[in-house]
Amino acid sequence: MSEYVSARDKRREFVSGFTGSAGLALITQKQALLWTDGRYFLQAIQQLSDQWKLMRIGEDPSEDLWMADNLPADAAVGVDPWCVSVDTAQKWIHTFSKKQQKLVQTSTNLVDEVWKNRPPPEINPVIIHPLEYAGRSVEDKLKTLRAKLSREKAHGLIVVGLDEVAWLYNIRGSDVSYCPVVHAFAIVTLNSAFFYVEKRKVSDEVRLYMEKNGIEVRDYSAVITDVSSLASNQLNMSSSSIDIAGSNGTKVESQSSGLIWADPAQCCYALYSKLNSDEVLLQQSPLALAKALKNSVELDGLKNAHIRDGAAVVQYLVWLDKQLQETYGASGYFLEGDGVRKPKPSDSEKLTEVSVSDKLEAFRASKKHFRGLSFPTISSVGPNAAIIHYGPQAETCAELDPESMYLFDSGAQYLDGTTDITRTVHFGLPSAHEKACYTAVLKGHITLGNARFPNGTNGQQLDILARVPLWKDGLDYLHGTGHGIGSFLNVHEGPHLISFRPRARNVPLQASMTVTDEPGYYEDGAFGIRLENVLIVKNADTKFNFGDKGYLSFEHITWAPYQRKLINTSLLTSEELDWLNSYHSKCRDILAPYLDESEKAWLNKATEPIPA
Repeated sequence: MSEYVSARDKRREFVSGFTGSAGLALITQKQALLWTDGRYFLQAIQQLSDQWKLMRIGEDPSEDLWMADNLPADAAVGVDPWCVSVDTAQKWIHTFSKKQQKLVQTSTNLVDEVWKNRPPPEINPVIIHPLEYAGRSVEDKLKTLRAKLSREKAHGLIVVGLDEVAWLYNIRGSDVSYCPVVHAFAIVTLNSAFFYVEKRKVSDEVRLYMEKNGIEVRDYSAVITDVSSLASNQLNMSSSSIDIAGSNGTKVESQSSGLIWADPAQCCYALYSKLNSDEVLLQQSPLALAKALKNSVELDGLKNAHIRDGAAVVQYLVWLDKQLQETYGASGYFLEGDGVRKPKPSDSEKLTEVSVSDKLEAFRASKKHFRGLSFPTISSVGPNAAIIHYGPQAETCAELDPESMYLFDSGAQYLDGTTDITRTVHFGLPSAHEKACYTAVLKGHITLGNARFPNGTNGQQLDILARVPLWKDGLDYLHGTGHGIGSFLNVHEGPHLISFRPRARNVPLQASMTVTDEPGYYEDGAFGIRLENVLIVKNADTKFNFGDKGYLSFEHITWAPYQRKLINTSLLTSEELDWLNSYHSKCRDILAPYLDESEKAWLNKATEPIPA
């Protein structure tokens, strides 16, 4: 159920060629179809062969309706139950029942049967995430979780989300690229806790750490039998674990009866099938919101990580500006006009989407606590930037063009926080249309970031704020506007989000959450624009307090300039201009200690006050 998966689990990519992070492949005897969302329409068109049909989510029939309407009345639809959620399986079963169709749990994954060179599993060590960065002890988290179980009359929780397992037990790993998580499950009851993992990943230090926290380490494959034991009220810790827990003062009792809590959006159907359906609490995991509400240590860490990350981004822009002028004769970051024509650079000299993103990674890698990227860098020039989640490849990527827009969406994993930032720049002469589009995106970005709203407001209600400036000109974008971000965890974190999609209504924003602010505009075959900062939700000091609800606002923690020459300042209100000048002033002050003299001089010029 993970957004990003390890190489050996990229089955949809293997069978279809589509590499996007969201999508579903359906293969029948005569057809092959792939569903994906608006972020990936252009990418899917490019990557799918003519043997595949692209199904656009939101425009074409959903996969369950298509199957019900196009497959025979008695069709059996096979699915690997480890790779489909309870929600999805139940939706399909309900739809299929109307046509006497059925969902079949395959005993093996059929893609694996034909994937001859499937990568082997990696054995990467489990790492303890120190309390100085986690901010809360495992003991405290388990105590809070068990109180929630008691309130819901549940005696156990099955934890499937890899980031939730990592957060709960204060561990990290490297089993999935860009995400510091471990392939693992957890089960927590009112009186016991279990960690299911390939035991070769567990060092003596980690094993002792788990024992001290009252957690029993069991083999990864044991989770299926233990869920059955949980269902029959027979899941108990080993005698040695009980002895250790007792010596640590942990109260160990015999298993009690009650509901078993499983998150229907995350729990795989294979585990759910082992439970008695009338004794299951299908409800969002209690860890989702707990993880999203950052503690003070996590918030401080995120702020510090974003400062170092902002310095890396500025260093990258300084370097890129210089390289484009020297190699291509570009007019540069600051000047508008035609550059100086220069001979075509050699292969070793030319700048490509991949070579420049590698340089950005190098700047980040020099920063304290760097642990890797938080997702594959979207480094995209000209029409490639119109592909919302474009992934450049060294063999096929474009060369940078000073006369085209350049969009880079990137982030890093630091020991004290996860980052995600997008900027769009032009090193030549932008057109009036490009400026107008950039300014509309910037206005939406500012409007959302400056919002004040009552407690209880959800992300679907806020989403419109970022779109109104675009709508005024008949423009829009096909992705959500904001997602939560982890604390040295997944770059995309729920349960909240800012989006037009209905699920953005499910969870209101609350103080101490993180969320991105990233409107955009994409013109197929021409250019793409996106601006993204990470925000922290905080309590707002308002003059009044209607309804005694309390009000919230946002605090920006991302620091990097917006390009002056792409802004049509005549379209900004005085309030927007004041905010922009204030933000740029903070950028100068906050990032200066991390830059050398030439970099500071460049940043000072990039953040000069814009006159009214």
